[in-house]
Amino acid sequence: MQSRRENSSWESESSWLHWVLVNVRLFIFLIVAFAGMIGVYWYFSPEEATAEMIAATSKGSLSAPFYKSVPLQPVIQRLAQSPGPLRIGIIAGHKGFDSGAVCSDGLTETQVNENIAQQVVAQLQAQGVPVDLLDEFDARLDRYGATAVISIHSDSCVYYNDELTGFKIASSGVTDSTVLQQCLEQEYGRVTQLPYHANTITDHMRDYHVFRELPPGVPALIIEVGFLNLDREILTTQSNIPANGVFSGLQCYLTRLGYGG
Repeated sequence: MQSRRENSSWESESSWLHWVLVNVRLFIFLIVAFAGMIGVYWYFSPEEATAEMIAATSKGSLSAPFYKSVPLQPVIQRLAQSPGPLRIGIIAGHKGFDSGAVCSDGLTETQVNENIAQQVVAQLQAQGVPVDLLDEFDARLDRYGATAVISIHSDSCVYYNDELTGFKIASSGVTDSTVLQQCLEQEYGRVTQLPYHANTITDHMRDYHVFRELPPGVPALIIEVGFLNLDREILTTQSNIPANGVFSGLQCYLTRLGYGG
């Protein structure tokens, strides 16, 4: 009888041990899973989280706030950049150098150019535009960073024929000045009602020294505002008209660059 009881007890212990050995993988999986859950909770929980903080942020649920560090990313500019610092240079042709063309009654091109240039400068200043009145060979030219440079000149006093009336423009071949020239041609012609005299543009205008002296990147042009013979009245007694034409051209240009109306 005792032997049977001992056998029964041994068989019971052996059966239990067999069950443990069979399910040991399940126990290991459960232990690892539990440890993993504890680790994840600890990693994503705030360092000083309390029951009150968890309750407040979860709005009634028992989940802790979720925090995760996000690596910094470079900011990509998706909007058009605003234009740079504004400055306009107005050259009074021949100023500080010579008289330019001289008429039979003593009127000089330099006088006409400077008078118109000063009016353009005054109008720009009235609009709050930073502007400089420059000489023909101004010492600042080689380091003059500007939004635009316009050199104002007048054409000959000599009468050749009735066709020599109107204005003409040559722009820099060093820096693209297409927009500046388009605006000046359009607005100067509209305001003054003078014709555009393209067939008298000279190589001297196209290779104007200022284009080569300015730093690269500065749009520039030279404008002959009219002939001192047939256009003398509008260039002298009505000089506000050509001045308004240049000013209007600059307004057009600045608006197209994004500086406002």
